[in-house]
Amino acid sequence: QLRQRLLMALGISLVVLVISVIGAALSGSLALLADAGHILTDVTGLLISLLALTLAARPATSHRTFGLQRLEILAAAANAALLFLIAAFIGYEAWHRWQDPTVVDSPLMLVFAVIGLIANLIGMRLLQAGAQQSLNLKGAYLEMLGDLLGSVAVIVAAIGIWLTGWQRLDPLVSVVVVVMILPRAWLLLREALSILLETTPKSINLDEVREH
Repeated sequence: QLRQRLLMALGISLVVLVISVIGAALSGSLALLADAGHILTDVTGLLISLLALTLAARPATSHRTFGLQRLEILAAAANAALLFLIAAFIGYEAWHRWQDPTVVDSPLMLVFAVIGLIANLIGMRLLQAGAQQSLNLKGAYLEMLGDLLGSVAVIVAAIGIWLTGWQRLDPLVSVVVVVMILPRAWLLLREALSILLETTPKSINLDEVREH
């Protein structure tokens, strides 16, 4: 049942990701593209969770004494690196669009943002019950909550541009969404590198272990 719920959440996140990318291409909105990058964190996070469930079920061998579970960590590190690249690209584009604003189709931008918001609400509803029982599902639920906030930010930007015509609101909101991405990317990269470098787990006090 856990795997099934994660698969459903992944399917919804993929749909929202595609919708956001298409909406960004059609409306010219950088904020929608940044929101797609934000959603990508969910997609990769859910894939990593599913990968962990699959690999954990495989027994270790004499050749691979830890099995294949380390692939989960490598995938997490690659995911974090990708997120930093996306954030850098959005930041670069936002700077240029702030200097030379691009005209955005705000009504179309609003339509796609609302569709993304509705899809996120459906995904959160599916995960709500399981989030109390599973850490993986709780993580997926919180990721979708973050996406929901990103969609709300894009909706506010679309309405603001529509009413005022201030095109700089689009790159401004895109930077806000990027700021939401960066802490998660950094925490993911730091945790992955900590495991790959085999540092002492946070839950263990090495001095107490030595004393014992």
